[in-house]
Amino acid sequence: MGRYLGPVVKLCRREGANLAETEKVQRYLDKRPYAPGQHGQRRRGRVSDYAVRLREKQKLARIYGLGERQFRNLFERASSVNGVTGTVFLQMLESRLDNVVFRLGIAATRRQARQMVGHGHITVNSRRTDIPSYQVQPSDVIAVAEGSRQLPLVVENLEAAKRRRVSPWLSFDPAEFSGQFLRLPAREDLALPITENYIIEYYSR
Repeated sequence: MGRYLGPVVKLCRREGANLAETEKVQRYLDKRPYAPGQHGQRRRGRVSDYAVRLREKQKLARIYGLGERQFRNLFERASSVNGVTGTVFLQMLESRLDNVVFRLGIAATRRQARQMVGHGHITVNSRRTDIPSYQVQPSDVIAVAEGSRQLPLVVENLEAAKRRRVSPWLSFDPAEFSGQFLRLPAREDLALPITENYIIEYYSR
């Protein structure tokens, strides 16, 4: 199955959460706080434990825009690392280059960030990097490539970024078109609508 390219708000309504983490989507959800489709407003019966864990896994995968194979491979990598598996997994997801570009405000959404990285508009430590899943390391410097700094999309995003609060594990200077990945985020830094233990249980079944 390929990557989902339909309306993001449809997925957000299905999961009952602002997966895109944007104000525009939140306003839409406030107007229609129920699942999409003609039966979206119907009350549902008891949900099984398996369904709860599946939905939690789907929700997290959709937040970061990953397919099942890529998502599971990353989870297995996190499981083999010392530390709390759920926290390590979230840190790996947050360390993806496309996500860091979004968190810095260079891109308005993760989907847009993935496209910008894939098209070669982003550098890591002054080297052009076009792999969205690239794992950014603490102290890495992420910047807009020199030849891409005058693109209308980039200018618009960076203007909006001046009004946004940058995540505490990042620093960003819009005037220099660059930011730095200071450290791995702690679990309390991540205001994600996720219970990661359900995902661990889902893959451990």
